[in-house]
Amino acid sequence: MALRRFDLEAGGDTFAFKPETEEKIAFWRNKYPAEKQRSAVIPMLWLAQKDNNGWLSEPAMREVADRLEMPYIRVYEVATFYTMFRLQPVGKFHVQLCGTTPCQLRGAEKLKEVCQQEIGDIMYVTDDGRLSWEEVECLGACVNAPMVQINDDYYEDLTPETLSQILGKLKNGVDVAPGPQIDRVNSAPEGGATTLTDPALFDGSKNAITKLPNLPSDEPEPSEAEAAGKPEAAAPTNTKREEPVASNTKTTLIDAAKKVETGVRPEAVTIDPASYDDLKRIKGVGPKNEDALNELGIYTFKQIAEWTPENVDWVEDFMSFPGRIEREDWIAQAKTLSEGGETEFSKRVDAGDVPSSQEDED
Repeated sequence: MALRRFDLEAGGDTFAFKPETEEKIAFWRNKYPAEKQRSAVIPMLWLAQKDNNGWLSEPAMREVADRLEMPYIRVYEVATFYTMFRLQPVGKFHVQLCGTTPCQLRGAEKLKEVCQQEIGDIMYVTDDGRLSWEEVECLGACVNAPMVQINDDYYEDLTPETLSQILGKLKNGVDVAPGPQIDRVNSAPEGGATTLTDPALFDGSKNAITKLPNLPSDEPEPSEAEAAGKPEAAAPTNTKREEPVASNTKTTLIDAAKKVETGVRPEAVTIDPASYDDLKRIKGVGPKNEDALNELGIYTFKQIAEWTPENVDWVEDFMSFPGRIEREDWIAQAKTLSEGGETEFSKRVDAGDVPSSQEDED
């Protein structure tokens, strides 16, 4: 690190915090117990710099030391170590120009030339006292490089022309809006967003389901007498799992399905259980998802293969996994399987290599 000395001549003999700063001083000091007040030295120095026209004079550092009951040398050590503290006078608008690699690659060297032409050498203050500049390390706005920090504000996506205009306006007392100097918001793409533009992603409709599917119902289980009076459904021939007995425990899913407002619910069918397809042969459909689909009246690959985008939106909303059906390509898988073909995943299911296919084994 380069040697840093404070300007004894320019600092004068006295310094006093502004009356309105006292509340901020109390805020920071109250964060620490009485025996640990020196822990507030950095924020206190920052406040002193603010009240001393953007730099730390030796009297300002002594005032901080006296307030915190610290040896002067300890405060000097902190001030000279951290480059956020400036040890000589600066202009009313002090420009910190980032010269680290991302900004350098995007034209920071040209911006330095502008500062030298418009202001002068590093840390030189213009005759009117309005401008000064220095080169600093990364300011953390690399995606908007090249950029500068002027006092507390960032000015980003600069060119030599736009920086020259900004400096000219500040020199003439004209305010300049901080932030990107091109057509973008913060770090968003130039020209506006190109993805995630569907309003439904942000209006809360995707969260319309208030209860997750497949959770245990609060309603009581049917008695043995009630269950004995109802016929047991025949088991599908292409799977070994037993079809769940119809009972009041299914009302939760049906009621939830009625509340889904996004998309269009797929058409349900009623078919012989012997004709059910093993939907678990579709990657992404485990036993629980298969049960949920069956509750919606979806039993075959052909039904899924014929889903429209609106059907997909509805099912994803109902089953609370947005984007999954498209991501795992259920429809293409279902089409292949409905035509008698196989997928790599269905081969693994048929071979018993998928845990979800083994759970239903006797």
